[in-house]
Amino acid sequence: MNRAPRKICRRWHIHGQVQGVGFRPFVYRLATELGLSGHVRNRNGWVEVVAAGPAPQLAQFEQRLIADAPPLASPQLAAAMLCSTPDGTGFRILDSSTGSSTMDIHVPPDRHCCPECLHELEDPANRRYHYPFINCTQCGPRYTLIEAMPYDRQSTTMATFPLCPACQAEYASPDNRRFHAEPLTCPQCGPQLQFESADKVIGNTQAALAATLDVLRDGGIVAVKGVGGYHLMADAKSEAAVQGLRQRKQRPDKPFAVLFSDDLKALEQAVIIDAMTLDELRDPARPILLLPRRSNDGLAAAVAPALKEIGVMLPGNPLHTLLSHAFDGPLIATSGNLSGEPVLTDPQEARERLSGIADAYLHHNRPIARPADDPVLRPLAGQLRAIRLGRGTAPVEWTLPHPVDEPVLAVGGHMKNTIALAWDRRLVLSPHIGDLESPRARAVFAQVIDDVQRLYGVRASRVLCDANPDYASSRWARDSGLSCRNVFHHHAHASALAGEHADMDETPWLIFTWDGAGLGRDDTLWGGEALLGKPGHWIRVASMRPFRLPGGERAARHPWRSAAALRWEAGGDWEAPTLVREAWEKNLNCPTTSSVGRLFDGAAALLGLCLETSYEGQAPMQLEALAAADVAAEPLPLHRDDQGIWRADWQPLLTHLSNKRLSIAARAGAFHSCLAETLVQQALHVKKETPLAKVGLTGGVFQNRLLTECCQARLKAEGFEVALPYRLPANDGALAFGQIIESLHRHA
Repeated sequence: MNRAPRKICRRWHIHGQVQGVGFRPFVYRLATELGLSGHVRNRNGWVEVVAAGPAPQLAQFEQRLIADAPPLASPQLAAAMLCSTPDGTGFRILDSSTGSSTMDIHVPPDRHCCPECLHELEDPANRRYHYPFINCTQCGPRYTLIEAMPYDRQSTTMATFPLCPACQAEYASPDNRRFHAEPLTCPQCGPQLQFESADKVIGNTQAALAATLDVLRDGGIVAVKGVGGYHLMADAKSEAAVQGLRQRKQRPDKPFAVLFSDDLKALEQAVIIDAMTLDELRDPARPILLLPRRSNDGLAAAVAPALKEIGVMLPGNPLHTLLSHAFDGPLIATSGNLSGEPVLTDPQEARERLSGIADAYLHHNRPIARPADDPVLRPLAGQLRAIRLGRGTAPVEWTLPHPVDEPVLAVGGHMKNTIALAWDRRLVLSPHIGDLESPRARAVFAQVIDDVQRLYGVRASRVLCDANPDYASSRWARDSGLSCRNVFHHHAHASALAGEHADMDETPWLIFTWDGAGLGRDDTLWGGEALLGKPGHWIRVASMRPFRLPGGERAARHPWRSAAALRWEAGGDWEAPTLVREAWEKNLNCPTTSSVGRLFDGAAALLGLCLETSYEGQAPMQLEALAAADVAAEPLPLHRDDQGIWRADWQPLLTHLSNKRLSIAARAGAFHSCLAETLVQQALHVKKETPLAKVGLTGGVFQNRLLTECCQARLKAEGFEVALPYRLPANDGALAFGQIIESLHRHA
């Protein structure tokens, strides 16, 4: 007589990215397939699984929980134990529980439509045909609609949309891929589009889409509400439409992103793509990529004035899919905001703030819990590197090398702001917030700080900020009532790079931190530094010859000021307003700087490329776009100052830049090569006294492809291993991350 296999029961605690990614339905189907009884339910950010059955099936179940998890999940088996057999038969998904004191919240990012949903979107026989809010457990909004964890519908902005009987049946059916899909919706029970212009309002979704397309085809500008906020859209082939958008938005030069349809024909005509960049464009995060522009791209010249690259993207949500396919041509899809501010999310606020820009609006009534701008990447030195974190790529989660002693909040810098929260061995970095110049930007900054702490169930007891007391983020930190510590700007840059390379705290590295400006230990504006050591223990060993910058921060918008300062410092002349020259001579509001970013500004002005800017980084970007590659140049002279710092003297650059026997492109190319050779010589001088094999390059200047790839090639030729940021931006968007890494090691 054969006996039935003896049943046992086990409980598993599954941590990691397991909420909002279809993990519970997956567990249900797996348990049912193996004939197990028990349950699965969300806890405080993690998932509890209890299963009873024969030992062999349980062993297979445990192995497949990790190995066969859904594509968007990242499960980690935190605990496994024997337990008593639960009552009842079969396997169930229980209601979420917050009763456990253990918190391990992971907030999933937003994702584009999966292939199955895209197929249904274009299927006339499907009840979600052309429905712009289609989603399932493997796609759709997450970060921008979750209001609390655990991740359940009642804790999202979908709570006000009760499921219709058909959707409820899908939600309850284990065989349906929408089984427990929390953003689940359809045309009968879900959000709807609304078109609005000066003379009409259209509430029907399909009619609203048609009206939007009519405006775009007529050369108009439409503010379109997406997943993370509004985009301003216009015909990217129409010079009149693009110039009109520039005039209305008062954005004369800054490049616009362009949205292409998934059929790729227009995209391949416009830019040079390869397998790596095409894979990234198709990634569920759907980032903007900065790619080389073809000469016959078919786009309006005003899309990206004076630049050789354009930002391109494929549809990142079903609404963009529908618009791009029906329009049958590339569309401008730039952030719906005022310059530098966080993207707008609320219809009424969009009406008020975009009234002088948009001809019409395409709203929808699904609330956006918090803004998320588009992520931006650039191919550089053989890898796609982050320029801006955003929808689909953030929040960024990181495991720290050892725990922080108390929950800590880092508030980053003033430009390209992001914030970070760390507790235990976890760190979470927010999406891009923006420049903290305006009241609205500072309000969103404060909202994200509150949201991140609330979503993750962690309240910071200490705050880290930039050492510059005038930054809005630093003022917020001082006023927060929390224990506040300063982190120097370039120490944070260096430590951010260290945080991306796990072995950096074992061996001293030499990290070049080149950017626009940041307050240094000596109260001057650094920006051309080389720091030796490791997080928490940086020593400045190389820099640039300092010069006085007339107008201080105003110079970032007026490259002629940097050109004038360089000329005057070298004993030459530059025509400038008398008051500016007198202020410089009397050293009034002329802070001393070693900034390579300002050297780039000065070079662009000296070559006549850019005397005034309308967006950050414009002068260096135009200089790079014009520069000829592979132009040989000698390094700048080096000397050691009384502090032992290897200083590079920029003065010979002025001679190179004024050499009329060379083309402007050759002079710009020589400028890049000269700086690269100088960096290598500084590294070699440091190496003579401190054995090192690794060099890091970070700071906004190293977003320049020509300079960075030249530096990398020359350093490798000298036997150095070279580290660059990749997952996080080299610019100030990673300062908050670096502040935590620096503080973690400084106080370890």
